[in-house]
Order: sequence, then C-alpha cells, then structure tokens
Amino acid sequence: MAAAAALVLRETPSMKKAVLLINAMDIGRFPRLLTRILQKLHLKTESSFSEEEEEKLKAAFSLEKQELHLILETITYILEQLETVEWQLNLQMAHSAQAKLKSPQAVLQLGVSNEDTKSMQKVLMEFNQKELFDFYNKLETIQAQLDSLT
Repeated sequence: MAAAAALVLRETPSMKKAVLLINAMDIGRFPRLLTRILQKLHLKTESSFSEEEEEKLKAAFSLEKQELHLILETITYILEQLETVEWQLNLQMAHSAQAKLKSPQAVLQLGVSNEDTKSMQKVLMEFNQKELFDFYNKLETIQAQLDSLT
C-alpha cells in the first residue's frame, strides 16, 4: 500500500462549503475580489474590506455575512500558504520519430507552506507554449486590475 501524500490544504467542512460558495460566485466580479484580497494580504491586522464594503459585497454576490466571511477567510488562508515560486524551461528539440520537433515546456514550482506540519511542499505546474501564454495573460489581467486600484 502506498503512503498517503501530505495534503497542501486539508479537506474540512468549512473548506468544502467555501469552495462551493466560491464556485457559485459571479465569475466576472471574482477577479476584483481576489485582487483586493491580494493587495491587503500583507496587512495581517487589517481587514481587506470595511464594513460598508462588506455590505456591498454581500449584495453584489447575494451572500449572507457569515458566507462572505468564510469566503474571505478561505481565500486569504490559501494565498498565505504560498511561500516560493521557481521556474525552469525544458525544450525537447527532436526525437527519433520527428527530427524537427520542438516542444518547449515551462515548469513552474510553487512552495506552499503546510501549517499543520510546519513544512513546505512543492507544487509543480507544467505548461506548453499555449498554456503558458494563457497563464501569462491572466497574470497580466490581474496586474492591470491591481494597477487600476492604486
């Protein structure tokens, strides 16, 4: 029997509920919410939103106060787990079946901290050229939204 892999995020009832709530949110408004949380993430003692802003968020996303707080706390918790980011580029120039094949692959390694074990786990993501380009464009969109808020 294989040993169980350590979980990056524990599957708890509140985590499950938060994921269901997040998945039901308006996808058009979610990036702005995420951007604001990211902006305030480094301010540990300060809330990301004022009470007035929370009221507007409740109305915009049709949420109860406790649901909104669960979503905000869960997103913040997940983002705080990220410790390091590393990358590499692999390029397969050819192989015996196709002599002129070029297949670039980018590997992104994220270091995610596990609060239970006080250890850091590595999460590897591999992208082909199109996937990396799409990922880059999403990051650019997030950056543009961050820039527009400052």
